[in-house]
Amino acid sequence: MEIKANTYQDNGAASLTASIIGASGYSGAELTKILARHRRVKIGGLFANSLVGKRVDEVHPWLHGDILALYEAYAPELIEKSDVVFIALPSGEAMKFVPELLDRGKKVIDLGGDFRLKDPALYRKYYGRDHTATDYLERAIYGLPEWNRAAIAAGTLIANPGCYPTSALLPLMPLLKESVIAGRGIIINSVSGTSGAGRSASVDLIFSEVNESVKAYKVGTHQHNPEIRTVLGSVAAEDVSLTFIPHLVPITRGIYSNICAPLNSDISEGDVAAIYDAYYADAPFVRWSSTAIPEIRGVAHTNYIDIGVRVDRDNGQIVLLSAIDNLVKGAAGQAVQNMNILFGFEETEGL
Repeated sequence: MEIKANTYQDNGAASLTASIIGASGYSGAELTKILARHRRVKIGGLFANSLVGKRVDEVHPWLHGDILALYEAYAPELIEKSDVVFIALPSGEAMKFVPELLDRGKKVIDLGGDFRLKDPALYRKYYGRDHTATDYLERAIYGLPEWNRAAIAAGTLIANPGCYPTSALLPLMPLLKESVIAGRGIIINSVSGTSGAGRSASVDLIFSEVNESVKAYKVGTHQHNPEIRTVLGSVAAEDVSLTFIPHLVPITRGIYSNICAPLNSDISEGDVAAIYDAYYADAPFVRWSSTAIPEIRGVAHTNYIDIGVRVDRDNGQIVLLSAIDNLVKGAAGQAVQNMNILFGFEETEGL
């Protein structure tokens, strides 16, 4: 059977065309899977320069039956009919594409870190390279849907949040906004599955290196440090300081965050419940509990974040526990959630 590069399933109800640059990586493949079942979307192009001519379902067998297509080499003329372009490439790559895509009138959702920070100096410090598209930084909307729906809906360039930041920001932001917790002395311990590092081969990530072990990495230097601090600072009544320690654990997908923050006053579980209920009443993917303990298996392959809350009065602390799938709510799922808002679809469509 001959397969043409532009042969995709289309149920006839699609109202927009979406393309993916970097479609063969873990986040790109997850994005492909979600878009393939999205009734309002037709996939216009799957670009993966290193795998040109390869069948999508040969590289990712679990897409067999969903996508009948070949990976293509990116060329600007191939996205002419696309309404939205997702960029699922490592940081440092999106800024090479964004100016031209926006100039061509495309809406862009970047899953990497190139447009999450407004300050080029912070980008240089934590990402180790100069930003080459600084004129576009102010146009970028931070795509945390539960906090930024209106801006996302009016945007053209959406900076999809990082996976670790998503797991920390959603539990912390309501409490900081209401001054329930102090902005200083926040500690975030997070663990991540190995898919968070991407699909490229690395000795540190092979099975025999990560199995039966846990290790911290990039302590104090992780690129998500300034992202978490900056976004929290935007809702806090005071300067925010925090300690963020990421860890690698021998699982494929998932992020689990254990967060401790000092209380500003004695607060009851009922008061905390009222705050979360108020802020996330219209957030279809946020689930929180003052009794249940989140688990990664409870959110794997979904766009949910599960949040557990405990008030530790004896030590004047609040303990927050969160779990997400790093490839879905931490990447592709949140990107589609942003797309749904951007084009006026139901926020849960395809998810």
